[in-house]
Amino acid sequence: MNRSAAEIIGEMGPFADIDAVHGVSYDGRQVWFAAGDSLKAVDPSSGKVVRSIDMAAHAGTAFDGQYLFQIAENRIHKIDPRTGGVLGSIPAPEGGAAGLAWAEGTLWVGQYRARKIHQVDPETGAILRTIESNRFVTGVTWVDDELWHGTWEGQQSALQRVDARTGEVLESLEMPPDTIVAGLESDGGDRFFCGGGDSRKVRVVRRPRRAVEAAPETTGL
Repeated sequence: MNRSAAEIIGEMGPFADIDAVHGVSYDGRQVWFAAGDSLKAVDPSSGKVVRSIDMAAHAGTAFDGQYLFQIAENRIHKIDPRTGGVLGSIPAPEGGAAGLAWAEGTLWVGQYRARKIHQVDPETGAILRTIESNRFVTGVTWVDDELWHGTWEGQQSALQRVDARTGEVLESLEMPPDTIVAGLESDGGDRFFCGGGDSRKVRVVRRPRRAVEAAPETTGL
């Protein structure tokens, strides 16, 4: 396994009038994050909140190219980002959910204490397969056929690239001590957006160049 220090190349926030940042996604222009009782959109170039949708938003957020998906308690809602309307919902995997990503027509749902990542049918909520992590799962994202997830355990966070078939950890980017990752998303290129939990920030971490150079065309966020 390759282990290195995460390179934090930027921060957005701290954002006013929220308690924490959980669940991060990216629609190609805006970074979305779950703020408890609302879903916020931030312009990454200015760091300013440009949109807010009032709704329960407790953990993972994902974008499929057209719609947002948002974990709210034990449900995953499908949301039209233009109107903020909830178009449907499916049950989250039993035991809670703490991370969400979209890839190739399915949702990937992280479970914090269970240390599991489930591939889920977005229409029914059925679990298609499951892999296990060696640490608590705090966020999930796909980029260039690579599955990454955030961790937080023992006051230490990291971004881990894992084998999507076995869960084996292939690479780890260690965050500075007490810098939590609570939500993870790729921009499809060389940046990861990391929810900062109680810091009320979104941190930007550079994706390792080796992975970018070696990767084929981006397959999804």
